Amino acid sequence: MSQKEGEKEMLLKDKKILIMGIRNKWSIAYGIAKSAYENGAKLIFTYMGEENREKIEELISEFEGSKAYVLNGASEDELVKEVFTKIKEENGKMDGIVHAIAHANTEDLHNDFIYTSKEGYAHAVDVSSYSFVLTARIAKEIDMLNENANLVTLTYHGSTKVLEGYNVMGVAKAALEASVRYLAENLGKESIRVNAISAGPIKTLSAKGIKDFSSILTVVEEKSPLHRNVTTTQVGNVATFLLSDMSDAITGQVIYADSGYCIMGV
Repeated sequence: MSQKEGEKEMLLKDKKILIMGIRNKWSIAYGIAKSAYENGAKLIFTYMGEENREKIEELISEFEGSKAYVLNGASEDELVKEVFTKIKEENGKMDGIVHAIAHANTEDLHNDFIYTSKEGYAHAVDVSSYSFVLTARIAKEIDMLNENANLVTLTYHGSTKVLEGYNVMGVAKAALEASVRYLAENLGKESIRVNAISAGPIKTLSAKGIKDFSSILTVVEEKSPLHRNVTTTQVGNVATFLLSDMSDAITGQVIYADSGYCIMGV
């Protein structure tokens, strides 16, 4: 054996990973952070709201050596550049960035999609999709990424199929997935990979905004090939794989981590 008996292989040993959008221990971002940390990564986080500093610092305290930075506008060019510049100055270049940021107005999730306002449409796409494009562009402009770095974002099955209550977020995620493909082509010449994870439904704070969300969980458990819902730990492990050199032939893809639900016709 190449390693000591019982020693865990560290897929992200000595890699620096920036995770954008952590909120609480139930979030997918937290599941990704936990898996990345257990695989040897050094973690840097961004979060919204100075008033959340104490809560976030307590949340990430289990990840030894991690740091957190306030970013109150992930789709605002100057704010992102300012925070990314500070992160680079204090931590050096990153080996990976995880984009876990999305938002839509509550009324646009509760009403029929046809009633989506212009402001609501623009807001959902701006925060949930453009922010990822901006992340990639600023990271490139300030030379924030190491060679063979990886960008990973989070999407959902509602981008390709109609799911009641997902509404304008489905449109925003469809734009996000198209952005993944174009960014992968643009950054591939610099050996930077870009992928998305389409996770199955998980009881996160964001999911609470979707009407009748619990019924979606029930359907996935009943209909998916594995007959179970996914966990943040499982999604986190997929992210760790995509952030690691083990996936170095994969870019521009949407990887489904949904117990196989997406393959079912009924």
